[in-house]
Amino acid sequence: MERIALVTGADANYYPLVREWIHSVRRFEESKSCDICVIDAGLNDAQRAELKALGAKAVNPDWPADLPESRTKGKEFLKACVCRPSIPSIFPGYDIYMWMDADTWVQSWSGVEMFLRAAREKPDRLAVTAQTDRAYERATRVKWLWRWPWKSNTFYFSNARQPFGFKTAKALHPFHTLNAGCFALSAKAPHWKRWPEIARAAMTKGSMFTAEQLSMGILVHLEGYKAELLPVYTHWMCSTAPAYDEEKKLFVEPYLPHEPLGVMHLSGVDAMRADRSVTTPYATLTGKTVQLNLRYPYFDGGAVGNGAPAR
Repeated sequence: MERIALVTGADANYYPLVREWIHSVRRFEESKSCDICVIDAGLNDAQRAELKALGAKAVNPDWPADLPESRTKGKEFLKACVCRPSIPSIFPGYDIYMWMDADTWVQSWSGVEMFLRAAREKPDRLAVTAQTDRAYERATRVKWLWRWPWKSNTFYFSNARQPFGFKTAKALHPFHTLNAGCFALSAKAPHWKRWPEIARAAMTKGSMFTAEQLSMGILVHLEGYKAELLPVYTHWMCSTAPAYDEEKKLFVEPYLPHEPLGVMHLSGVDAMRADRSVTTPYATLTGKTVQLNLRYPYFDGGAVGNGAPAR
């Protein structure tokens, strides 16, 4: 029987979002065949006990690299980032692993199923979305000198220079960013051996917060490990406003065919992520606007102490 681990990670601050994520997963009948696994990146005892009562597995792993205390002290929450490339060693025994950031929730199981299907049918590929789409506003930041662009910056270029040097940063510059906030990968995939090696170099010499996403880009774009790129409606970055289908009570793509969004990722909406009472107007499919908060609507996990903790 196929064993599937749905994995997230958080500290005590983001735990309310983890509770909402678990509720959003478990409301779907299809999730009963999946285990819930949580990287304990600074939870408190009461939260650990609640997770255990909910049937979730929580593990506080060691740092995956030999990092000085000056870089790790007070930043336990970063384990939820840097430990991602090593998930099978933290939660062994599964056939497929699907990671979802703590600030995500599942609106439509069809999005999760597409990730799992890709990992199942193409076990040599990383199932992932890119941070580029017809609806997403910008892929790069450009500075101009009169009529000429003189400085172009991307996630890869700005984050790769320090740990890997200018040559690698330049090679990565043209590629779209792969989104490490949600991905699925077979336990058999060759990526699991190489990805932690690149991530350790990234976190040792550069930013720990961006190490797993940067190393994922190097793995796929420069080293040729295969990826199955899924449509972004399976994993939607909420920094771009979705549309709302009032009849179905679902967030959907803002353009035709208005596919329902699968995994909602609360990126770039810090105020709403921290406080459920904060709302923003969203366009409906009938041309009206409605005031909504983008957090999971069917369970209130409570307030988040800080919607955008210092990295």
